[in-house]
Amino acid sequence: MDDVLGELLGSLRLEGAFHTHWRVRAPWGIRGPAENCAVLHYIVEGSCWATLADEVELPGAALHLRSSVLRQGDLAIFPWGAPHALSDRPGRKAVPLPTVLAGRTAERAVAGQDAATPATPLPPGASEGFGVVRLPGPGPETRMLCGGLSYNSAGESALYRALPPMIVLDRGLVRRQPLLHHTLDALSAEPDGDPGEHRLISVRGFETALVLALGLALRGEAAKRLADDYPAMRALNHPGISRALLAVYGRFGEAWTVERLAHEARMSRTAFTAAFRELVGESPGRHLTARRMREAARLLTETDRALSVIPEAVGYRSSVGFHLAFRKWFGMPPGEYRGSRPSLHGPSLHGPAVRAVS
Repeated sequence: MDDVLGELLGSLRLEGAFHTHWRVRAPWGIRGPAENCAVLHYIVEGSCWATLADEVELPGAALHLRSSVLRQGDLAIFPWGAPHALSDRPGRKAVPLPTVLAGRTAERAVAGQDAATPATPLPPGASEGFGVVRLPGPGPETRMLCGGLSYNSAGESALYRALPPMIVLDRGLVRRQPLLHHTLDALSAEPDGDPGEHRLISVRGFETALVLALGLALRGEAAKRLADDYPAMRALNHPGISRALLAVYGRFGEAWTVERLAHEARMSRTAFTAAFRELVGESPGRHLTARRMREAARLLTETDRALSVIPEAVGYRSSVGFHLAFRKWFGMPPGEYRGSRPSLHGPSLHGPAVRAVS
């Protein structure tokens, strides 16, 4: 499963990181929007509640996971940036995140106010740039580190999108992975010194934390618990489907057919196709095409490879077949796609940090 996770994360194209340190006192509630990024919240001191927005669809068996309490040392992961709220207690009225962070708006609503209440000006010192955010109040204080890794959504697979929208690792589980624990503690230190150097360290630190946290969550007892609620978790741990997924992600350039993938999974074609669709959420053929198209898009925007060599690089033996498939997928031919897209030179999440999980 570690190999599948590595390939799954390897197709994401990292574009940058952002993070803030929060010192908030009850009553408070912050509502974050959906974003093309993986979001992490680490509770340094105190506690809070994390609640997925109503528009986030959950399987029936996972409805009880819409809201979770986070205590000191706990880590919450939102792999694909599902919209959610953080608050001092369940049901607290939350204000939009952009109204709190300085630089996004000149005004903010007082945490805990009704949304209809007019916003009040951002008071001096409430936000120290994007480094430290302080929300005063009469109640207990919570300190937390909030960060995220933004990535280009073209590299996001259906399986990655099918991961649980919110994964909570408790303090005990976090401490079982010393590198994760120490990385989070280091990132939790409020910024000091050279801002440029701190930003660079933060990017690599959050990349490491995300990969280690997902590796911890998606295997062992934690994975077994999640597998009861989310089909994608069962796909990663299914002996046959995981072998097929590894082939799709790591060997997409080979001449795969559904029959060959079924053979790789050591299953009959009928049983393989049914299990794959149930657990992954789409057919084996479409999943393979999606992986090939993501790689083709990457080659077109991140390299200077000639158009003539790209079809074979992504598993097509016919240039015409590749061009037809590409046009159907992206709505334009490869040459036009290359000319219309900015170069995406961000690194993938498949460097040393991913190897650390293997």
